[in-house]
Amino acid sequence: MTQPKILLPPGQSETKKFPLVGEKTPPPQALDPANWRLLVGGLVRRPLSLTLDEVMARPSRQRQVDIHCVTGWSQLAMTFSGFPLSELLQEAGAEPQARFVRFVAYSPRHHDTSLPLPLALEDTWLVHGFDGAPLTPEHGFPLRTLTPSRYFFKSLKWLHRIELVAEDALGYWERESSYHNVGDPWPGDQRFTSGSLRPEKVEKLVQAESLNAFRGAKKILIGLDLRHWSPKDRDLRQLHLKQCDLRHADLSAVDLRHANLSLCDLRFADLSHADLRQADIEGADLSGADLRHADLRQALLSATRFFTGDLAAPRDPAKIDHLRFEEASGILEDQERFLLGG
Repeated sequence: MTQPKILLPPGQSETKKFPLVGEKTPPPQALDPANWRLLVGGLVRRPLSLTLDEVMARPSRQRQVDIHCVTGWSQLAMTFSGFPLSELLQEAGAEPQARFVRFVAYSPRHHDTSLPLPLALEDTWLVHGFDGAPLTPEHGFPLRTLTPSRYFFKSLKWLHRIELVAEDALGYWERESSYHNVGDPWPGDQRFTSGSLRPEKVEKLVQAESLNAFRGAKKILIGLDLRHWSPKDRDLRQLHLKQCDLRHADLSAVDLRHANLSLCDLRFADLSHADLRQADIEGADLSGADLRHADLRQALLSATRFFTGDLAAPRDPAKIDHLRFEEASGILEDQERFLLGG
């Protein structure tokens, strides 16, 4: 008997939306067509500097691909317009010692990422359109990269520079959020690099009277076993607990504003009366959690799950009485219907 084709990588949820992830607003120079340039340099024989008109005048084709975001959402059969990176690099002429390609964005935080050159030549396109229309600014207008065989953070918005290099270097999300430098979604374990604390450090976190030593964007805690945790310090603002096991944790009435709980297992956790405003909860599992009177306004909720199974017969639904989630972004369709009462 023929086995059905598996369309989604491990841990992904399908959506028909195009969720907004990462940096949301480009700097003015990214949207200035008169001064915009695409620069191709590094280990190339013929450096290029292209205007937007020159890029847009190139023959454009459509490419239908499946996109998988590291936060846990996937959209199948998305249609982009553009052209292969290989065509541009053929014009520039790679030097023999070039082994990697680095992409740099017009962005407030100078986002960048890299790929092995053979992979980029095979799979990366430069795209300017989606579903028959130009990309919107929040999705990378006027030009972005597209590498569908890797998690979507490897596809860079607001492309400015392409550099061929001999040695690899970690990109923005790989440096700042410990995202895996390979980022292949199909193994299911290439979302993050290992960042777990040693057991004695985990115990120090669990017993801490104050969490200030663990707070801040540079202090990313990944894959910790925090089941049944009841923090003594109820101020969890700006903690970065990614892909952690927080099942049955007592987080009632905690302050989690601006915290990062992406891809955490929060099943059956008590988050009643918790303040999660502007928290990043993308890809987290909140099935069975107590969210009564919790505040998720302006939270990031791409691929966040509030129940298990099908909406018609949900298992382990979260308790959501008096839950607030105005202006929360990225909620997938079935989860949003659940939060709105079916």
